[in-house]
Amino acid sequence: HAVVSSQEIATEQVSVEEHQRVLGFIPNFFAVFDSKPVPLTPKLKFKLAFRTVTDPVTFLGTGFLAGTDQATDKSHYQESTKGYFQRFGARYGNTFTNNMIGGAVLPSILHQDPRYYYQGTGTTKSRILHVVSYPFISRGDNGQRQPNYSSLGGYLVSGAIANAYYPASNRGPKLLFSTALVDMGGTMANGLLAEFLMHAKKQRSQAGGN
Repeated sequence: HAVVSSQEIATEQVSVEEHQRVLGFIPNFFAVFDSKPVPLTPKLKFKLAFRTVTDPVTFLGTGFLAGTDQATDKSHYQESTKGYFQRFGARYGNTFTNNMIGGAVLPSILHQDPRYYYQGTGTTKSRILHVVSYPFISRGDNGQRQPNYSSLGGYLVSGAIANAYYPASNRGPKLLFSTALVDMGGTMANGLLAEFLMHAKKQRSQAGGN
């Protein structure tokens, strides 16, 4: 009965997290505000990751980045409409593989929690350092802090897979590491939004409700 109860609590946590947005529209489903949340089952880890990669704002953001890639002639794709969609596919491929591998596959195998844990207290500097440490230090399903093998593995695997669909002239170690660094930067950006914008807004709305 206790196991079923904890699964129900975890499912409820995820249903709340699936509606978390910064500034009302930017998805931030991997942030958790409970200091001791119930561990996620593999099914729930996949649900969160899939929810992120299929969100309309994810596609809109990918389209915007593909447009900037086209404008700056990044990657050796064509300059036509076909080139834009090739860039869009490459950008989305990076997002999909990073989220699914680093946010679901590896966390399930390694029993790690892929979510960002809100700190909320301390100096601004300590909170920023907490955000920056997120790609490197995670919590296990047992609640213990540990090296974030899941996220780091996701960045590297996503970068390696990118070599399969980027133009031949762009492939190699440079593409792997540049893709990994971009993904890591995105992780930190999401952490900053969750740490400094999302919870404050949440508290204000709760205060207003009271």
